[in-house]
Amino acid sequence: MQAKSQRSKGEDGATSSLNIAIETLDIAREDSSITPAKAVFGSVSTLLKTIRVRFPFCGPLAVG
Repeated sequence: MQAKSQRSKGEDGATSSLNIAIETLDIAREDSSITPAKAVFGSVSTLLKTIRVRFPFCGPLAVG
């Protein structure tokens, strides 16, 4: 039971980290005056949003 609660806390921390990274990239994209940088910030933000949506559905990796 303890391992499950620790994993849950870890997943919450990972989700929080993703949210912070996404918000930071969105702000950087808006504030940037360099067009290629805006494209990169937008692409990475989209990738992280995809990971955030997919993350809750991923279970532990099956071994063997």
